[in-house]
Amino acid sequence: MADLPPVSAGTAKQRMLSGELYRADDPELVADALRARRLEARFNGADPADDAGRWAVLEELLGVVGEGTVIRPPFRCDYGANIRMGTRCFANAGLVALDVAPILIGDHVQLGPNVQLLTPTHPIDPDLRRAGWEAAEPIAIGDNAWLGGGVIVLPGVTVGADTVVGAGAVVTGDLPPGVVAVGNPARIVRRI
Repeated sequence: MADLPPVSAGTAKQRMLSGELYRADDPELVADALRARRLEARFNGADPADDAGRWAVLEELLGVVGEGTVIRPPFRCDYGANIRMGTRCFANAGLVALDVAPILIGDHVQLGPNVQLLTPTHPIDPDLRRAGWEAAEPIAIGDNAWLGGGVIVLPGVTVGADTVVGAGAVVTGDLPPGVVAVGNPARIVRRI
């Protein structure tokens, strides 16, 4: 069996947000995740005509949600509190934003249906995985970026401002500002 990783001082939440190994079954994290599940259920089950009610739930769920931003249900996240979404963003139905690490979304960002923003990582070592250790790396999406339907953004990735990512692409590494990227793994096909 692999040696257990060294655990630094601080709470599981502090270790999680700093990218260190942590255990998701920590009571504080379990409570935070339950809070998010309850708010998700309220948001996803809200009357479609109740814009004010859905907005109030988003303000309670997310760390920051900018004015004029729209998220269409269903929406899924791990904690919600680690998501910062700018002004006038649009996320179509099916957004999955696993915010074990911070997810920073700029202003005027467009997210197609079923986009996945995935910050969690797991150890390669099978014994550490079996013991329940996890980690995470932040994701950043720059202003005015557009991620087409079904795009998957992996842990630690930054998508630059004004960049367009084609439908179904898997973004495994950083993309600079002002490019079009497509495919799996996403590759730049032209500058804008």
